[in-house]
Amino acid sequence: MKTQPGYVVVLVTAPDMKVARRLARIALRARLVACANLVPRVESHYWWQGKIESSRETFLVLKTRRERLKQLERALMAAHPYDTPEFIAMSVAGGSPRYLAWVSDSVAG
Repeated sequence: MKTQPGYVVVLVTAPDMKVARRLARIALRARLVACANLVPRVESHYWWQGKIESSRETFLVLKTRRERLKQLERALMAAHPYDTPEFIAMSVAGGSPRYLAWVSDSVAG
């Protein structure tokens, strides 16, 4: 595995699978991500408005290039129903060259 700068994994939560699918389609159709993994029935516990809350959510794991990150954030935040949606981007330290080339090709344009 060779270090490949410029790739990011983005974490987003959604209230349910329907919203998560809609967000994934928005990102994919705009070629802002190469792939969106949707993990249903995640149990989230968090601070919100001074209280500890919990809810069931769907977790999105999105793969993209760093140069698409701002556009992705704008697109998802505009379509997200939460007041303060999770949007966390993590740099990819390395990966399969073929997979990363596929990510680049998928978000090109």
